[in-house]
Amino acid sequence: MRASTIAERQAAGRAVREHSKRSSHRSVGDLQRDPLDLLRLASEGRIERLVPLRYGRMAASPFAFFRGSAILQAHDLGQVPHTGLVTPICGDAHLLNFAGFATPERQIVFDLNDFDEAAPGPFEWDLKRLAASLVLAARHMRLSRGAADELVMTAADEYRERIAQYAERGALELWYDRITFDRMIESALAPEHRRAIRRGMEKAAARTHESMLESAAEREGDAWRIRTQSPALFHIGEAGALFDAGDDGRAADNGQKAAERLYADYQKTLAPERRELLGQFALQDSVFKIADDGSVGARCLVLLATDHHDRPLFLQVKEAHRSAVAQSFAAAAPRHEGERVVHAQRLLQAASDLFLGWATGPSGRPFYVRQLNDVKLSAALEQFDSSVLQGYARLCGWALARAHARASGKAIELAAYIGRSDPFPEALTAYACAYADQVERDYERFVNACRRGELDARTDDEVAAALRA
Repeated sequence: MRASTIAERQAAGRAVREHSKRSSHRSVGDLQRDPLDLLRLASEGRIERLVPLRYGRMAASPFAFFRGSAILQAHDLGQVPHTGLVTPICGDAHLLNFAGFATPERQIVFDLNDFDEAAPGPFEWDLKRLAASLVLAARHMRLSRGAADELVMTAADEYRERIAQYAERGALELWYDRITFDRMIESALAPEHRRAIRRGMEKAAARTHESMLESAAEREGDAWRIRTQSPALFHIGEAGALFDAGDDGRAADNGQKAAERLYADYQKTLAPERRELLGQFALQDSVFKIADDGSVGARCLVLLATDHHDRPLFLQVKEAHRSAVAQSFAAAAPRHEGERVVHAQRLLQAASDLFLGWATGPSGRPFYVRQLNDVKLSAALEQFDSSVLQGYARLCGWALARAHARASGKAIELAAYIGRSDPFPEALTAYACAYADQVERDYERFVNACRRGELDARTDDEVAAALRA
C-alpha cells in the first residue's frame, strides 16, 4: 500500500477546514444541561464517604471547581462539531496538569503529568481545556481581560509554531524530543525568573524516595511502617468506616497477602527487565491515600518496598475510572482502564515512569501504578505573577504540541489545518473567555446547591474529624 506523500497529508489537513472552519472554534454551543447531574455522574463509583470532601475542595473557587469537573467540559465539547483530527489526548490538560519530573535517566523534563481522562479524541479538546484554564487562572489572580486573552494567544501561538516544527521532523527525532529544564528556562522565562526556577529544580532533585523515608515511615522491628498523616494517609484499620465490606480500599487491611496479590498482578505488566528490578524489592507496608483534587474519592494506596540495603521505593496505586472524554466521544472501550491510563502516558509523555504499570484489585476494580512524587516540580499558581504565568502558558503550549505530535504521528495534518495565520488562536481565545463565563455560572449553581444541602460539601478539617471519630 502506497504511503501518502507530505503534500497529500498537508492537503488532507487543509481540507478539514471545509467542514470545521478554524473560526468556528470560538463557539461553546448551546449548553442545555444541569451541571449537578454531570457532577453526580462523575462521583458514581467513588468512595461515598469521600464525595463530600471532593465537593468541598471544588467549592474553594471557580478555578478549583474547573479542575475537579473535567466531565463538564468534555460533555460540552461533545455537543459542538469537531475537526475529526483524532489523536490520543490528555483529556484534562489544564495548566496545573503539567509538571517537571525525573526521567529514568534522572534528567528533569517538563511535560504533561496527569492521564486519568486520557483517550482518543479531537486534538482541539486538549487545547480548549488548557485555554479555559488560563483564563480562569488569570481571573483567580485578578488579572485584566487583556492579560487573560494574551495568555491564551501565547499558548496557542506556541502550539502553532511547535506543531509546524514537529511536522518537519522524522519519526525518531520527534519520539526522542524532550523539553529539558535547560531548554525550558532559555525558551520561556525572563532572565529575572530563571534563578528561582533553578532553586526549585534543586529542591525537586533532592525529593527522592530515600529522602522521603525518614519523614514518611518508621522502623518497627525488622520492617518499615508508613506513618499516618491524617487525613491524607492512614492505615485502613484507622479509618475502616470509610469502606464497605469487600471494597478494594480495604486491601491493606485484609492482611499482607491481599496487598501482595495486587503487587504481583502489577508486576506482570512491567517489561521483563523492570520486573527483574522490582523483584529486588520486598513489600513492607501499604496505606490508603486520599487522592488530590478531581480524583478525591478514587481508591488510592501507597506501597512501601525496600531493597537489600533498606533503600526505599514508594509506589502509588490509584483507581482508574472511565475517562470523561470517552463518555462524550465515541471510541473503542479499553480492555482495562488502568492499562488505558498507562498506554496514554507512555504515548504522550516524552519519558515515562520506570515503574509505570497497572493491576486489578480483589473485587475487579482497575488500578494503575507509578512512583510517588519522585523528583517532581509542580507549578504553584499563588507564587506566579503575570510575567511568569505568560512564560508558563508558552511552555504548556509547547508541551501539548510535542505530546500530540509524538502520540499521533499527525503533526503534518495538524500543522496544515492550523496554518500560519491567526484565525485558530483567535478563535481559541474567544472560546476560552466565553467558556470561563460558563464555568463561573456552573460554579455559582454548584455553590448554591451545596449551601442548600442538595450536595454535601465538607472541608478537610471536617473529614479529618469524622475519620478520627
